[in-house]
Amino acid sequence: MNLLSRRSMLAIAAVVDVALYARPTPVAAKSLAARHHLPPRHLETLLQGLVQANILKGVRGPRGGYELARERRKITAGEIVRTALALSAADPSEIGASSKLVKKVIEPSVRKAGDGFLANLDAITVEDLCAEAVTARILEDDKAGGDFAI
Repeated sequence: MNLLSRRSMLAIAAVVDVALYARPTPVAAKSLAARHHLPPRHLETLLQGLVQANILKGVRGPRGGYELARERRKITAGEIVRTALALSAADPSEIGASSKLVKKVIEPSVRKAGDGFLANLDAITVEDLCAEAVTARILEDDKAGGDFAI
């Protein structure tokens, strides 16, 4: 069972993609979108949020695009997911549930479980995910015409 939203999954995929492909030149949003079968405009807000969170670095110019802002081993999946969640338009407090049961029992329990889930994601670095991508031959598959859509 996948507990992450599509936006969170896409954020992790975008950062790992940049980590894999940003050498020697930055990854263009257009290339990133093509590898994930998305329109480039679909990624713009997400990529800019990752830049603001100091996960990615935007490089301007004709050969511009995105690079990692920090070392792979210093960026975690949990940090990426938190950034994606912060970019989400829907605020749980706007849902309108205001019963005592929700406020005093359900919400705190779910928040505690979510904190544990994010702590587990904090143990996974971009370096770990890149190593798995290499083992799975993602780069070779991509060069041979394959893809890794999410």
